[in-house]
Amino acid sequence: MFSLILGVLIWAYSHLMKRITPAFRAKLGDGAGKGVATVLSVLALYLIITGYRAADVIVLWSPPDFLKHINNLLMLIAVILVFMQANRGTLRTYLRHPMLTAVKTWALAHLLVNGDLASIILFGGMTAWAVVDVIFINKMEAPWQRPAKGPVLNDVIYVVICLVVFVAIAELHKWLGYPVLG
Repeated sequence: MFSLILGVLIWAYSHLMKRITPAFRAKLGDGAGKGVATVLSVLALYLIITGYRAADVIVLWSPPDFLKHINNLLMLIAVILVFMQANRGTLRTYLRHPMLTAVKTWALAHLLVNGDLASIILFGGMTAWAVVDVIFINKMEAPWQRPAKGPVLNDVIYVVICLVVFVAIAELHKWLGYPVLG
């Protein structure tokens, strides 16, 4: 569990570095600062993946089967949210932080269907990081300027692409031994 916890903490720090240690981040400069954040993020992902896979399964609760369907719906929403900045329709005009909202949605979806301690550490930790990041951004940056609305057809194309990505993610989960559909 230590690797998992350390990975989640490093992930949070690498993404909050310029907000919680701005002098240190500024001293690094733009290029080196982004480099350090990237290296820390990759290290965090390694620790999270290996720590999660190696963690003992300590079941705290057993989710009912119907939550799998809610999980799948939330995951579809998370996929739509995570790429929303690329959408040039109207959907992107509704949220200031679509990617961080996607992380929170992804984490909640996984908390619903995983009742073990390692999952609570991983998905609860990622939720905490995303909430803290939104708070920092809202306090430290200028008020959000909504982007101009684009054609609704762009939203339709975007959602269809997201559906394809969602199915690909579901197939990847199946290939890894975690079937999520059907």
